Amino acid sequence: MNESTNIWDYKPSWCQPWSIILTGASITFASWLVLHTTWITIGVAGAIALWWIYFLIIYPKAFAEYLEAQKDELNTQL
Repeated sequence: MNESTNIWDYKPSWCQPWSIILTGASITFASWLVLHTTWITIGVAGAIALWWIYFLIIYPKAFAEYLEAQKDELNTQL
């Protein structure tokens, strides 16, 4: 069993931090290129920034904490 607490070790190559950041930046840039509307581009960028905060910071930290808690619980049962 893989015992890594790094969530990215379990994700495929297309779902890594670099691809998530590149996709979000590309969508924001495309929004500006297509619409040329500042407030929509800011809204798109804001939504993507919230997704980045959750998916790149909060979720990996929670995953690592969960695995550590599971490991501690298993160790106390032994």
